[in-house]
Amino acid sequence: MIADMPRGGPDASCLDRLLQTNRQEYLDRDDIGDDVKRGIVAALDRVGTMFREHDRNAELVLREVADIVDPKILELGAGHGALSRTVLEQHPTAHVTVSDVNSESVAAMAASDLGDHPRASVRTIDATAIDAADGEFDLAVFALSFHHLNPTQAAQALAEGTRVAKAMLVIDLPRMPSPLHIAKLAIMAPLVWWPFAHDGLISSLRSYSPSALRALGSHADLDVDVSTNPFDRQVLVARRRT
Repeated sequence: MIADMPRGGPDASCLDRLLQTNRQEYLDRDDIGDDVKRGIVAALDRVGTMFREHDRNAELVLREVADIVDPKILELGAGHGALSRTVLEQHPTAHVTVSDVNSESVAAMAASDLGDHPRASVRTIDATAIDAADGEFDLAVFALSFHHLNPTQAAQALAEGTRVAKAMLVIDLPRMPSPLHIAKLAIMAPLVWWPFAHDGLISSLRSYSPSALRALGSHADLDVDVSTNPFDRQVLVARRRT
């Protein structure tokens, strides 16, 4: 059953199976105030700018649509919208639908420059049930938030993303080998009083391994290509089987 699959994948070791949690990040909890959530999203944006994550993720997006003159791109789980903003800056004819399931994040993006951009549309969209026609987009992208989804939801998101777009690009945190993962958690644990660090620790425990991503793609009957760097990012490109 895909619902019971460990975050480390069907072949996860006993130790790796212990290094996961069902505990939610603050961003996903209804009992956490919007001010705390806004602070986490703002910190994610600042860190992404500092380490050029927005630029590097935009490069991956633009690589996937390099042969398309006026690409239509759907960003899911956008949060702060920095990736879509960067794509619009770097591609003069791209049209981007930037979305999130969180209404607070959507309202903030709509009130920013994205809300007035002639090539952008800001929408509330659930990645597991996308309100769009089949093949409406050239690419769907889910960057640095795929780990928020449980395995059932993740498989649904892959199926939906490849239904509404010709391909789906997932960029997310890597799942480190267990010894490195333990060391990382030990470093992060003393900082859990800080909401950003709290969510970072939970994200690490909820991240998927390459084996898990391939299993999710197989469950959704997709062709998937996965590449990973345990010290950087994990990238999945999924397409419907022909």
